[in-house]
Amino acid sequence: MSDRRFPPLAIALGAAIFVLVPLGLSLADSGYFFRLAIVTLIFSILALSMQLITGVAGLLSLGHAAIYGVGAYTAAILSTRLGLGPLLTIPLSGLVSGLLGIALALPTMRLVSIYFAVATLGLGEMIYVTLLNWVSFTEGPLGIGNIPPLRPLGIDLSGPLATYLFVAVITAIAAVIVHRCTHSYYGNALRAVREDDQCADAMGLNVVRLKIEVFAIACFLAGIAGALWAHTTGYVNPGDFRFAESILILAMVVVGGLGSVPGAIIGAALLLLLPEALRAVGEVRILMVGVVMFLCILFLPRGLFGEVSALSLARRQLGAAWQQDRGVGWR
Repeated sequence: MSDRRFPPLAIALGAAIFVLVPLGLSLADSGYFFRLAIVTLIFSILALSMQLITGVAGLLSLGHAAIYGVGAYTAAILSTRLGLGPLLTIPLSGLVSGLLGIALALPTMRLVSIYFAVATLGLGEMIYVTLLNWVSFTEGPLGIGNIPPLRPLGIDLSGPLATYLFVAVITAIAAVIVHRCTHSYYGNALRAVREDDQCADAMGLNVVRLKIEVFAIACFLAGIAGALWAHTTGYVNPGDFRFAESILILAMVVVGGLGSVPGAIIGAALLLLLPEALRAVGEVRILMVGVVMFLCILFLPRGLFGEVSALSLARRQLGAAWQQDRGVGWR
């Protein structure tokens, strides 16, 4: 059978994530490095979800962190007050965030350009203020603590290695979902909407429906990331889901490469790991990270691994797999 969905690059990356990285972390035997790797995976899911909205569909969302926060608070409330396990809290958090995304998208999807961005910014701030001030439900600025760790089906995954592998599996599933949405006729339709929504509408595409669908998928993935954050940290606070987090997620997508699935993961890893690598230089590291971001945008406007490179690589690999499956040499 043809190996179209799992080209050699994907297999190599999977081996690195599931074998090399956990092996290196185990040899280092440092809870700090494990935590850093887990946070990087969670933000990779967020960057992948933002990639669908901004990189593929061309919608500039400035309230993504608020949707992420809704997922985190959903998991926290369901686990601490109703006693639900992660096998229920994680998908339910994604579902709640996805439904909220649809509710927010319905009145705003006819807005274009900067008007849509400002609308999402306002909606994100409304959600943040709600999380901060609805004390009887969200505990307000104190946040929610004592969130149970990952114990699906009674299996204790609270150890660093087990937690990393669990989050890595969900990250891989999210990457496959975004990859299939991107490298398909559906992804081509989204790119048509991104380039010119009026022409796309004239060609028979339901532009509003496409925008709402992709927004719902992205919000669902953001809710999943929020649930993982809640269960792996054991504590959620409104301060973790402010406007600055939305900008960070957007920067990951831009630096990695708009429209590129590998670019989202590369951007997330770079912007999270670089400040930690520069921690020895003190507060100057923030300035150095800003300089790196500025140089990337100045000299690599398409990102470190842009959409054209990602599509070209995917097509070459799928073409090679198609030829090999039929016994024909690649030319």
